[in-house]
Amino acid sequence: MTIADDLMPLLARSGWFVRQPAALQRRLAAAGRVVSLAAGQWVYSQGDEGTGLCALLSGALRLEVALDAERDVLIGLATPPAILGQTRRRGGGPRIVTTRANVPSRVLLIADDALEMVAVAEPGVWRAVNELVYAQLEEMTRVAARLLIQGPAARVAWRLLQIADGPEAKIGQADLAELTGLSRKTVNAHLAAFEAAGAITRGYRGVRIVDASALSRMIR
Repeated sequence: MTIADDLMPLLARSGWFVRQPAALQRRLAAAGRVVSLAAGQWVYSQGDEGTGLCALLSGALRLEVALDAERDVLIGLATPPAILGQTRRRGGGPRIVTTRANVPSRVLLIADDALEMVAVAEPGVWRAVNELVYAQLEEMTRVAARLLIQGPAARVAWRLLQIADGPEAKIGQADLAELTGLSRKTVNAHLAAFEAAGAITRGYRGVRIVDASALSRMIR
């Protein structure tokens, strides 16, 4: 069994990946390199010229944007089976966000050069990458819309469901406050209310979702 064979079940959790032809799936899995990351270790930085895809196999990735020289803003927390990135080879630009490990993580990195090699046998890879980039844009647009229209409690509930890997949402209150545009005190109050209602239990740097349907009702 090859490394690509080992990766296929992990990558197959991604809806984007499984929609691709089987031959393209295998070539993408074989074209990348697996990297283990310590908590806080950078994958790539905003503005980097070297682009490509990053498939999250385990752990969690912080997505940050620099507003200025002194402030980075957390805009997302990616959990498996997220596949992120873009390419400069077909009209794209440099990296839009800084991505680094929130906890010890494993990623599959497929650089632009590797995508070019895949394209020799599977030219449809460029269409597939364009679909991935569009999906990322659509997701960020929906995030912005939710933050504009939802009340504080709904924002906290939605973010917990969005970033949860199974029942576990491994995120601290400071990060959750930044992702929802609320103060840490406000987030703590809502988490306490969720816990009292039996929807979650709080732990060290994380939340366990006990009743996802209860959080969904808060969002609606």
